[in-house]
Amino acid sequence: MRTRPFGSTGVEVSEIGLGTWQLGGTEWGDVPDDEALATLAAAADSGVTFIDTADIYGNGRSESLIGRFLAGRPDRDRFFIATKLGRRADPGWPENFSRQTVFRHTEDSLRRLGVETLDLTQTHCIPPDVMRQGDVFEHLRALKRQGKIRQFGASVESMDEALDCLEVDELASLQIIFNIFRQKPIDVLFEKARAKGVALIVRLPVASGLLAGKWTRETTFAQRDHRHFNRDGAAFNVGETFAGLPFEKGLELAETLRPMVPPGMTMAQFALRWCLDFDAVTTVIPGAKRPDQARENAAAADLPPLDAALHRRLRQFYAEQVAEHIRGKY
Repeated sequence: MRTRPFGSTGVEVSEIGLGTWQLGGTEWGDVPDDEALATLAAAADSGVTFIDTADIYGNGRSESLIGRFLAGRPDRDRFFIATKLGRRADPGWPENFSRQTVFRHTEDSLRRLGVETLDLTQTHCIPPDVMRQGDVFEHLRALKRQGKIRQFGASVESMDEALDCLEVDELASLQIIFNIFRQKPIDVLFEKARAKGVALIVRLPVASGLLAGKWTRETTFAQRDHRHFNRDGAAFNVGETFAGLPFEKGLELAETLRPMVPPGMTMAQFALRWCLDFDAVTTVIPGAKRPDQARENAAAADLPPLDAALHRRLRQFYAEQVAEHIRGKY
């Protein structure tokens, strides 16, 4: 597993990480504890050191599982754990952004993860006006001074939000949606983030599974799976589900991509490898619900870069066939 610098922090992290929304066991269907812990172990044993979670994933279950996993690892110090805050229902918006609540939610994450200091905490797609007002980042600076967190960043939904956050003093990272179906960050964000020394964490690199190429029009999802209930943005930003594409259009576009996958790669690895070919990207955090998925994802780091002609073809594919179909904040 190759590593990359985490912005200007002086820390190196694995270029393939693990996203753990699905381990919360709610919006992706249930994952038993033993399967979740096995998935974390498979990722770690494949060289993954960057693990991303949030206090809202399973109402703390994802953080607690990671805490259990870390407690059993003699190599605990090699892992970089990133969590998020700002979306809990207790007390909810706007009280979530007060100093008292930010501190309390941070203490809750520390307890569940079983650590004294968080490597990174991120604002979790909070309202743009709250980000621009800036108090929430001042609370995070105070936590940093107290030694409760080492760094802070922001998980955002749109490029406008990302550009606003780049102006925040001491911001270490931005987490963005980026994949073959959502290429806007290349032109809007990458050069600016690199110039600021801000790490870029890529979520949804396989577009909620669309870019794995395993589904058909007959595929169904559990009632509690966001790919069922949020495919048109009924519950939260539609961009978080299938990268904002209508499901049927996403299937069609995935089939258009299939012949472009080089020999020796799965379609999911092709999607991950494409993300990694951009040096502005720090780490890519695909999710996994099973150990074999975690191992397959990690293996993408060992694959050769895609050639320049294929990159040009994929840029043209996005511009001509994909961009007009993206919905939601972007």
